[in-house]
Amino acid sequence: MASGEVLDTAALLAWPVERMRGALVVPEQRTELVRIAPDRELALEASQLVWATPSEDALSRARALATTTGDMAGLSSVDFGLLALAVERGATLITDDYRLQNLCELGGISWSSVTTEGIRSMWSWDLRCSGCGLVFDSPESPSPDRNLGNCRECGSEIVLKRRR
Repeated sequence: MASGEVLDTAALLAWPVERMRGALVVPEQRTELVRIAPDRELALEASQLVWATPSEDALSRARALATTTGDMAGLSSVDFGLLALAVERGATLITDDYRLQNLCELGGISWSSVTTEGIRSMWSWDLRCSGCGLVFDSPESPSPDRNLGNCRECGSEIVLKRRR
């Protein structure tokens, strides 16, 4: 069932309040807005946003997409929730985040940019040791601090590298 638009935080910050009326957002975005734009968070109360939490099934489908491309390691929990909500509602995801656009392309999810041109091609990613080059499996969920850890073999930092 197609249902409206899911708004990334970029849209919440850039769009006029009237343009957002009735759009879908995830509850975790409140915390993000309070942190980066507290005045804007207050203004959004008038926008009649629909605050929704994706189902476990939608989270599983979003997880499958994000681990396939390796994008999971670069997603925030807010981004992951927005992707799952777009999957669940069949909604257009409004985002400037290239990772989310990449995942939408893979999953056949409609997306639109807020202020950027958007992606031109799809990419896949590997978690790779910056020292010895060992490749690791994609995590099953977003990392809260975006720290990918250190290699179990040599101790060097693990980084995201584009698959060639």
